[in-house]
Amino acid sequence: MQTKANLPETALPLDMIIFGGAGDLAVRKLLPALYMAHAHGNLPRSTRIIGVGRHEFSREAYVDFVAQQSRLFIPPQHMEPEAWSRFLDLLDYVAMDATDAAGYQHLAARSRAGVERVFYLATSPALFMGICDRLAACGMVDEASRVVLEKPLGHDLESAREINLAVGRHFSESQIYRIDHYLGKETVQNLMVLRFGNGILEPLWRAPSIESVQITVAETVGVGSRAGFYDGTGALRDMVQNHLLQLLCIIAMEPPVSLDPDAVRDEKLKVLRSLRRMSLGDIARDTVRGQYTVGAVNGEAVKGYLDEPGIPADSATETFVALRTHVDTWRWANVPFFLRTGKRMQKQLSQIVIDFANPPFSIFPDAPRTRANRLVIQLQPEESIQLQIMAKQPGSGMSMLPVDLKLDLQSAFAQRRAEAYERLLIDVVRGRLTHFMRRDELEAAWSWADPILEGWRELEEKPLRYTAGSWGPDASSGLLARQGMAWHE
Repeated sequence: MQTKANLPETALPLDMIIFGGAGDLAVRKLLPALYMAHAHGNLPRSTRIIGVGRHEFSREAYVDFVAQQSRLFIPPQHMEPEAWSRFLDLLDYVAMDATDAAGYQHLAARSRAGVERVFYLATSPALFMGICDRLAACGMVDEASRVVLEKPLGHDLESAREINLAVGRHFSESQIYRIDHYLGKETVQNLMVLRFGNGILEPLWRAPSIESVQITVAETVGVGSRAGFYDGTGALRDMVQNHLLQLLCIIAMEPPVSLDPDAVRDEKLKVLRSLRRMSLGDIARDTVRGQYTVGAVNGEAVKGYLDEPGIPADSATETFVALRTHVDTWRWANVPFFLRTGKRMQKQLSQIVIDFANPPFSIFPDAPRTRANRLVIQLQPEESIQLQIMAKQPGSGMSMLPVDLKLDLQSAFAQRRAEAYERLLIDVVRGRLTHFMRRDELEAAWSWADPILEGWRELEEKPLRYTAGSWGPDASSGLLARQGMAWHE
């Protein structure tokens, strides 16, 4: 494994302090990502990673725990014994209750003086405010400190503002990294290059050349061990308000003047502020809520949502959302944006589909009644970009069929592709904010989502049932069918 250092020799020592250091997110995502960053020379030479949690681990017990658990989430081809051993040497652990002020003095004593501190809050958002207050009270916050906040940041606009205000008392906006791991995906970042690094698409990237946009994030998993969190959250808060809106922003934004973080985020903010607010009638007509029932996924029988451990028998929480919205700008006038996300869907799929308008008149009498030109940007499970065009079918006559021009990003580039958390953690270490949400972005997203949540409460309609392993309620297809369209699946 190549371990060439990619950071300057003058980089300050780093203490990466992970609250929730023995939790699911840290074990499955953060620690494997930090190992990969360390193995490839993307952490400062003098780095320590301090896990913080309620588990009564000694340092040695924590190292053994990580050695057994986190290695399961590192691809075998990237597990090098020497690099892994050096990584484990970086680990430390402080057993404490994040709500107990006394523990922070012990944490402060374990952290070194004269270092950059990154506080990663992999905890419930309800703890964010208290953690930041206590870190500041014990003198651990300075101009070199950074704080990473996991989603969801609040459950509505009011709570998001409360968190932002409390964290902002101790950290400046340039020190706050609101993480959305979708913004760390290679293909998502490649959307910027696709749009603004190629002159061929930009003249067509607008109405009336584009007829509609679809964004789908489908999961085959259920709620798993997150039942307590998920039932109080639902699909709109968990996925639409952050992941899907961020994808929409990159698709719909105007070209920024540079890659400066605020230049990019200014343009995304304009999109969020241009999203059409939904009236109660719009919500009833243009949104679909669903909840999965018993079914089969990948050939295996699975429980319905109401049968999952920890879910109340009368829960009205949605596990599926589909909706139609508009971006009210000149570029996107009258172009519908269809968003869809759900759990226990037929397959795992994250993709963006750009449907271009058909030619205004066809000279080919046998032209199929399909979309002539469609750009499909697939984010997972594979990363690819496909452009569908019409071509002549071999043989006599002028019969046409759609064919795909496909760029397989995984085969096009031989070098290793970092996972989303690794890429974003490196950005945090290097102080790069471009792929993190700014405070006004977050609040603008909640300003759009809150009326939908309130409208659902006012309508008092329970989520529609859909069979696990399907593509969601039939009503979601109706959102597009009314305009002569269909989901791309």
